Amino acid sequence: MTENGVESPRPGERSPATVAVDGRALELPFSERKMCNELNTALQLRKAAGDIPYRPPPSRRLDGKTPEDGVRVRRLRSSQESLSDPAGSSSTDSLKEAGRPTAAPRGERDCPEVLPVLSQRSLAPRRIERDRSANVSAERPRLHRKLSEGDACSDSLSVDSVRSLGSVLSPIRTQEVRNRSFLEGGGLGSGALLGVEELLRYFPDRRVGIYVVTWNMQGEKGLPSNLDDLLLPTDSEFAQDFYIIGVQEGCPDRREWETRLQECLGPHYVMLYAASHGVLYLSAFIRRDLIWFCSEVESAAVTTRIISQIKTKGAVALAFTFFGTSFLFITSHFTSGDAKVYERILDYNKIVEALALPKGLPDTNPYRSTASDVTTRFDQVFWFGDFNFRLGHERVGVESIIKRTAGHDVDALMEHDQLVKEMKDGSIFKGFREAEIHFLPTYKFDIGSDVYDTSAKKRTPSYTDRILFRTRYADDIHVLKYSSCSSIKTSDHRPVVGIYGVKLKAGRDTIPLGAGQFDCSLYLEGIKRRISRELKLREAAKNQSSVCAVS
Repeated sequence: MTENGVESPRPGERSPATVAVDGRALELPFSERKMCNELNTALQLRKAAGDIPYRPPPSRRLDGKTPEDGVRVRRLRSSQESLSDPAGSSSTDSLKEAGRPTAAPRGERDCPEVLPVLSQRSLAPRRIERDRSANVSAERPRLHRKLSEGDACSDSLSVDSVRSLGSVLSPIRTQEVRNRSFLEGGGLGSGALLGVEELLRYFPDRRVGIYVVTWNMQGEKGLPSNLDDLLLPTDSEFAQDFYIIGVQEGCPDRREWETRLQECLGPHYVMLYAASHGVLYLSAFIRRDLIWFCSEVESAAVTTRIISQIKTKGAVALAFTFFGTSFLFITSHFTSGDAKVYERILDYNKIVEALALPKGLPDTNPYRSTASDVTTRFDQVFWFGDFNFRLGHERVGVESIIKRTAGHDVDALMEHDQLVKEMKDGSIFKGFREAEIHFLPTYKFDIGSDVYDTSAKKRTPSYTDRILFRTRYADDIHVLKYSSCSSIKTSDHRPVVGIYGVKLKAGRDTIPLGAGQFDCSLYLEGIKRRISRELKLREAAKNQSSVCAVS
């Protein structure tokens, strides 16, 4: 005997029934037959009403299989499954590895007629967004009704269906929320906000991307019309997790500068913190979804002028902990002058001794810290700025080398670099490293051109703008890019950028968390400007097309 295409059991028989769907024989437990019949009836009604477009039966291939035999079903993973995946894939992976047998979720396995529809969706993830509102509104009343009926099978199906049709975020189990400690991290406890589970969820390779910029703006009021070349260069396929921008001799309107940075980086980023010391500006932007893993941010500043009220030379620094790794970022401006090497070394020594950081943040490794050197108290340190070290060679010889090498090989120039010499002697930047330089000197240009200084002083081209880094543990910082931005010419200096992959470690939730704080007013103003700019571009394109049509 059959009922709605499902074979009925003989009296006392408990074996599963066999259902034919698109030429395939599927076994179905009798305890779930009623639920399948109801779903199939609902699907027939929706097809008749036009909610589900008609699809012809799949054609057979020569090997006897249908095209859908190889379709893999999309399944949202739980948070634990995502963490245990050795490939580090996220919980929203839509397709399983080809050729590997997978078990469909209960709601899809038990309802054979629903399987082709869900399989078709898995091949077109974009369609989920278009159909979600209609599907959820049609399915949820029926699912909630089944939940109230108390049927165990229906309950399981309802929960799985709501989870698959709702948010694509990983579901959070009630027991996980109950057990979350928010105290222990590292490898000692599970559920910590800064612990190893959350770290691997966001950074499977335990490396964070950091984009560092240093630029002497020469105090110009006019800012570049577009900062995309500086922060979002076309030769970089992906944006980074942190953007740290240090400016020397900054423009008079510091708030305008920060707003322009926010406008360029857009809604994916928020300004975590900004500090200044006179005309020294330091801004830190972070990806919006990573802000919860940051500690409070601390800042400090040091002036190296004899008169402390004059704040044109010195340093400003930011410090924070991200997961279990402590960071220190310093931007500075040393004494200028070709021959004032000793004065620049004095500036360095004063800064490392006088910067009072950290304040409330715990030292992640106090056994390696030194009271007289702030850079030893953090896991990862980036120091960048206008160090004013010059090329100790006459200008004619430097220009001859530049013309001879066409800027492709600057090793001959670096042989005369004062900073390289002093670092080798150990008199400055102890423990720091610098990536290899493959760009032309960044100082000093005639504003608005690529011509080196033609004024009466005729200063020698030099590498005054540098980015150095130091790490407590070997090979924790990997250099991805080190270059200058030659397209920005509003200053006599060219900006220098560096991209780094930095290794992270898990932490404990005992640090003072930043609680997701950021500069909200700056964020809103930056987004507002982006919208206004986009509307103006559209209007200009529309007017241009209208003129072309008339002509």
